[in-house]
Amino acid sequence: MNSRINSFLTEAERNAVLELRHGMHREPELSNNEWKTQQRIREMLERFGLTGANAFHNTGLYIDIEGTASGPKRSIAVRGDIDALPISEARDDLPYRSQVDGVMHACGHDLHASIAMGVALSFHRMRSNFAGKVRVLFQPAEEAEPLGGRTVAEERLLEGFERAVGYHVSPSIPLGTYGAREGAVTKSADQFMVTVTGSAAHGSTPHSGVDAIAIAAAFVNEVQKVISREMPVEDRSVITIGTIHGGEATNIICPRVVMEGTIRTTSPERRALLSQRVSDIAEGVAAIHRGKAEVVVQSGEPAVINDPEMVRLFHDAVLDTMGPDAFTHGKALSGSDDFGFYSQCVPSIYFWFGSGEPGNESGVHTPTFAVSDQVLIPTTELAIKYCFDLLSCAAGPSVRFPGE
Repeated sequence: MNSRINSFLTEAERNAVLELRHGMHREPELSNNEWKTQQRIREMLERFGLTGANAFHNTGLYIDIEGTASGPKRSIAVRGDIDALPISEARDDLPYRSQVDGVMHACGHDLHASIAMGVALSFHRMRSNFAGKVRVLFQPAEEAEPLGGRTVAEERLLEGFERAVGYHVSPSIPLGTYGAREGAVTKSADQFMVTVTGSAAHGSTPHSGVDAIAIAAAFVNEVQKVISREMPVEDRSVITIGTIHGGEATNIICPRVVMEGTIRTTSPERRALLSQRVSDIAEGVAAIHRGKAEVVVQSGEPAVINDPEMVRLFHDAVLDTMGPDAFTHGKALSGSDDFGFYSQCVPSIYFWFGSGEPGNESGVHTPTFAVSDQVLIPTTELAIKYCFDLLSCAAGPSVRFPGE
């Protein structure tokens, strides 16, 4: 991986970035339980003179770096998530493999947090070289509720900031390449529970009861037509029924079925409509079959929307730093990320950095997922360079918060 820029990191800072990655990987912690990780990050910041980090969402930290140079005072935020997953690591070849049974950094958050650390350390040392403010957030609970990104929005931790930067490792693109595209790059993810109620009867006299299983089956069939007949193809919307529970005996008409599922879309405009249609269909199908349905929808993370100008600036940064072959537009993800809460509040970018190479092709959220240390320092350097570009480019305040 060749870089066309001089290093923004000192040798001590590079070593710290690698140290944090290895330490987090050895001792991963699940969402909302990242206490040791929080302490590890705080101690490393303080080692380099960054004091006064603020806790948020219990187990998260953010640190502000104020520039002392003259000039327009821009303000940007950088997010590195820190939580791991309940997966047993199956990579005995890694000297820093997980030492916690059943938990591993299978989504690269150890890398993400380490890159954020490099940004914080370098901007602190070079604070005389920029005006404005950089806020680095080491965010917990990206993987599971209650989500750390929601807390960032609700506690207005981006208020006064003009731009936000997020990123994610991608084994689907080669190591040394970087991707970004404008518009929606992930899907929103809302959860729903449908409780269908009928009435019990003996299996030999089904007319004496109301079959909740029959109602549930009709709902599963009908709700898919919302996607195939009511949503534009470009929305790439999905409704999935993930669990279904009901019935206690083969000869009893089931009186109650509970189904759980997820609603995903790239369209903020149609997100609410999809939730409403799930409720409408459940209640309508139940009524037709003489039963009742209760629907509860839990709002999850919004879609991540990339700002076009920020993507163009990132494209230029990659070309300047890594060369013309290092950039790919990539493709939008089918999954979700609570960085969507950030992009709801301020213009944002969520870029990918490639890690695919022989021996490291496994996808995220798998036991064999692994990323070479080779990716870490060049990506950190690029992130620092890009943040400097953002601080120097013309940008007016454009903050917005949910509900406003």
